[in-house]
Amino acid sequence: MSDLTALEAETLTAIAAAADEAALESVRVGALGKKGSISALLATLGKMSPDERKSAGVQINALKDKVSEALGARRAVLKEAALEARLSSERVDVTLPTRETGIETGRIHPISQVMDELTAIFADLGFSIAEGPDVERDDYNFTKLNFPEGHPAREMHDTFFFAPNEAGERKLLRTHTSPVQVRTMLAQKPPIRVICPGRTYRCDSDQTHTPMFHQVEGLVIDKQANLGHLKWILEESCKAFFEVPSVKMRFRPSFFPFTEPSMEVDIQCSRKGGEIRFGEGDDWLEILGCGMVHPNVLRNCGLDPDEYQGFAWGMGIDRIAMLKYGMPDLRPFFDADVRWLSHYGFRPLDFPTLAGGLSG
Repeated sequence: MSDLTALEAETLTAIAAAADEAALESVRVGALGKKGSISALLATLGKMSPDERKSAGVQINALKDKVSEALGARRAVLKEAALEARLSSERVDVTLPTRETGIETGRIHPISQVMDELTAIFADLGFSIAEGPDVERDDYNFTKLNFPEGHPAREMHDTFFFAPNEAGERKLLRTHTSPVQVRTMLAQKPPIRVICPGRTYRCDSDQTHTPMFHQVEGLVIDKQANLGHLKWILEESCKAFFEVPSVKMRFRPSFFPFTEPSMEVDIQCSRKGGEIRFGEGDDWLEILGCGMVHPNVLRNCGLDPDEYQGFAWGMGIDRIAMLKYGMPDLRPFFDADVRWLSHYGFRPLDFPTLAGGLSG
């Protein structure tokens, strides 16, 4: 009897001390397995007399039942603890906000936004969009635009030239989008009303200049096109772009090989508090160049200057983006810094429209 009591105490203590189900199974095998301590006691019953078997069998089976019950209870506790540990480690906190999707975090680059704004403005004025290659022929970039061979104006563009090909022709990265105007005049018959946005390249780099930048140029060719039409188009487009009710412009004489007369255009602005505002104030800011298309350019493109005349203008997209949206430096436009883009960029689905507002 004392042996059974000691075995019971030892077994129950081992069951209570089992830290996991594997340890508990080891205790079960040691007690109730084929060679377990309690199983060994049960095997001795066959060798006892009937009276001894009757008395010992009750005690041994009672021990077996008590151990089995303790094993079941401990197994339930361990399973519950294992489940709690798993739930704790694999828990998803549904109170946290979900991660934003790409369409919520993505941003449209200010250059793309301004191009879309200009497209909306000039489409409303009856213009179409014309595009051309970035790698251009010298003939289209200079010669047909009234830049004679050896003319110093070719040098002021700081051009990126390629090595001459087998025919001796030296191509280049276009220094302005004016070659698109040439291609348009060669391919279409007047009347022509197009704007030409795109990338341009010059060997220049500082706070307001980069080796690659963006321009938009406009071209109108017709029999009656004149400076009055040009002035009206520039005023209306600037009012729409800067989203002001009125603008004042100042036209100053200038020189461009491809226009005659040529003019620089200043726009009225206020510079108070370090902020530039258009349509008010008593200051002026140069914003674009323009003029009547030179007769030589019309002739070079197969148009009779005695029958047709036209006007053109051009401005830097990067620069007007800086002016409109308050960006102090041009270089971050091309740094691919997601923090800068997150601050200055535009939501993908906020398409610029004249009715809904260009800048949202």
